[in-house]
Amino acid sequence: MKHSQNTPSVSDLKDQARRLRQALADQGTQITHSRSLELLAQQYGAWDWNTLRAWADTPPPPATPQVGSRVTGRYLGQPFAGVLKSLSRRGAQTLWHVAIQLDQPIDVVSFDSFSSWRRQITGTVDQNGRSLRHRSDGTPHLVVEWSHD
Repeated sequence: MKHSQNTPSVSDLKDQARRLRQALADQGTQITHSRSLELLAQQYGAWDWNTLRAWADTPPPPATPQVGSRVTGRYLGQPFAGVLKSLSRRGAQTLWHVAIQLDQPIDVVSFDSFSSWRRQITGTVDQNGRSLRHRSDGTPHLVVEWSHD
């Protein structure tokens, strides 16, 4: 098992190590508490206790988006809601190319005398849903909130 969202808290891991030590003692095998921590780390697939503790202290990675998920966000400054229509990895596996079918069309032009309505938007975003390209004011072209279902 590698680091995942299922890694217990440090206090839960220490409790497991205490129970392991006691279970082994009940069977006649005496080990130190530090040895029980190391054995527990091996069970979780960690190199040692320090690695397992770091996994427990590290927040889980952001949820992986799924095709068909409901998403919200902003595109060229306009708020939107829609459904994730397609999703693919780009580059070094840290970028996502997304296509989003919008619930309602949005006007992506800010001029009063001209409009450009979009029913679908596409873009490339990082694992946090932020595009690498920015508008002249520094805001990302596309911001996608993955957590909405």
